[in-house]
Amino acid sequence: MTRISAVVITYNEERNIKRCIESLLPVMDEIIVIDSFSTDRTKDICSLFPVVFIEKSWEGYSKTKNFGNLTASNDYIFSIDADESLSESLQNELLELKRIDIEGNYTVNRLTNYCNNWIYHSGWFPDWKIRLFSKKNSSWNDAIVHEELIHSNDVKTNKLKGLLFHYSYFSAHQHKEKADKYSLLTAEKYFEQNKKVSFLSPYLSAFGRFFSMYFLKRGFLDGYSGLMIAKISAQSNVVKYKELLRLYREKETMH
Repeated sequence: MTRISAVVITYNEERNIKRCIESLLPVMDEIIVIDSFSTDRTKDICSLFPVVFIEKSWEGYSKTKNFGNLTASNDYIFSIDADESLSESLQNELLELKRIDIEGNYTVNRLTNYCNNWIYHSGWFPDWKIRLFSKKNSSWNDAIVHEELIHSNDVKTNKLKGLLFHYSYFSAHQHKEKADKYSLLTAEKYFEQNKKVSFLSPYLSAFGRFFSMYFLKRGFLDGYSGLMIAKISAQSNVVKYKELLRLYREKETMH
């Protein structure tokens, strides 16, 4: 039987962490929480469960996740965010997989809950992510944001049928705050990559994002939530490209 370690990175996740851990307990042989010194009740809640709780200064998503992987006592890692949880069908599938032995990496399909509504369109579903993998041949890349798992070319990637539930945002305000935060980080990433940008980019990209999510990806079928997702995503594109333009202007003034 293959043993699996779950790795969760946290910072002020008192609203989510209990649900996440409870979904992992029936399946995982080890649960490791890497916490960046939360100031809320995250640590207290984790102390109620048999988890390995490690406090470590924040070094970015990739480095923190890779540290968690190296800390794990098992080769196979299930990477999960604090605002996610295993569905019952995914729990059962993983238990069966452990029994017959695991080979290769595995992707899971993530279904997002937005302001108490499940989102089946808007480009948010299906949402396949590699979450179960061997730490011997896989690691997270060093991207500033939207880190990806890199692995050997000869590693087979399989699909799991059970859903991973993602409890993303409890309000549109929370969504906008987080979207803007990621947009600023993405602007830094684009700046490092020398991505081309013009003064029209913030507005053209915003229009394209809204049209794609709301119409082409049928966000209108998600009701008011679909409208808000498309609107905030478009606004975040304005933030992203304005910040990228600012970084280029700042670079020019330094020369």
